[in-house]
Amino acid sequence: MTELAEAAGARPDRDASGLSKPEKSRSLLAACLAHALHDGYTDALYAFLPVWQAQFGLSYAMLAVVRALYFGTMGGLQIPADRVLRGWSPRAALILSTTAAAAGLLLMALPLGFAGLCVGLVVAGIGSSIQHPRGSMLVVASYGTAARQPLGIYNFSGDLGKAALPAAVAMLLPILAWQSVLLLLAGLGAVIVAALATLTPAATPSDVVKDAAPGRGGGGFRILTTIGALDTATRMGYLLFLPFLIHAQGGGLQAVGAALALLFIGGAFGKATCAWLGERLGVVGTVIITETATALLIAATLVTPLPLTLVLLPMLGVVLNGTSSVLYGTVPDLSTGDTGRAFAIFYTSVICAGGLAPILYGTIADHSSRTVGVLASAATAALIVPLVLALRPHLHRRR
Repeated sequence: MTELAEAAGARPDRDASGLSKPEKSRSLLAACLAHALHDGYTDALYAFLPVWQAQFGLSYAMLAVVRALYFGTMGGLQIPADRVLRGWSPRAALILSTTAAAAGLLLMALPLGFAGLCVGLVVAGIGSSIQHPRGSMLVVASYGTAARQPLGIYNFSGDLGKAALPAAVAMLLPILAWQSVLLLLAGLGAVIVAALATLTPAATPSDVVKDAAPGRGGGGFRILTTIGALDTATRMGYLLFLPFLIHAQGGGLQAVGAALALLFIGGAFGKATCAWLGERLGVVGTVIITETATALLIAATLVTPLPLTLVLLPMLGVVLNGTSSVLYGTVPDLSTGDTGRAFAIFYTSVICAGGLAPILYGTIADHSSRTVGVLASAATAALIVPLVLALRPHLHRRR
């Protein structure tokens, strides 16, 4: 009894997760660093596409294939990667993930020709396929049932990487050879691997199982996954049309750049604020507000003049991008105990929706008009409202 008392007294600031508050904060920081790096890698690849087209004499169709080597691998391997690494701790999985992604970039930078580029893209995609479900699991394992807001912060960190790394690559490419820029990105990955090893407590797989929130059945998770896919489809569909919408309102390339920047700034702010809002209004109330506002603001940008559109875009960005933080935070509640697999399925659905939605909305616009395509994306947001009302009975707390 004395030994038990001493042990208990030695850990006064630890809760059921077995981690102290500083350890939880370090775990969250580690997950956020990994998320920012991997999302930054993903979007930075766009900046290399024109360079690779010139370097290897690629057609636009071949560029799409090259892009698919990374994005298809990343999206398609989420569930298999979670299954293979089920016995690994989140820390070990994240270190492996980031090492593989950095190694892929290193392969791409080596003088191995087009084949080396393709192999490197696949290796990097394999690494990034691990990060999303296992990074989310690290946050859940650390915070347990209080993980909703930390998951929102984790989600927000990806936007920081998307903003920082592509901008850095765009500035470096006119100065350095593209292979040198890839080497720098791979070196950054090595730094993050060292940070992950230092920051993250050695959580065990049993910790993950213990902290997984019990769910109320698979039906609720399927509804949540559908909502996540439709939310992403709305966002990607609108982004497809936004540059053309700005041109139609009399804006040039600078106005298009400003419009995208305003939308993304609002989106990054929305990731943080909507996670906070979800804690206070609940999942159902928050999603109803954000998706209704999304549909109305998308429709409004069809009829507003350019100056007013630019004013509306940050507000649209908040609701267009912020809903995902609330949805990610709800995955543990509906995971039926297998949270890692639930995150893998959810991310796969979201990534697939993001890839297919522009094709669908573009086809609609081709057979009607751009206005109809934009309204179709707005209608998708509105469709989420009855779905989230159907989700209410499946939540284990009243939302």
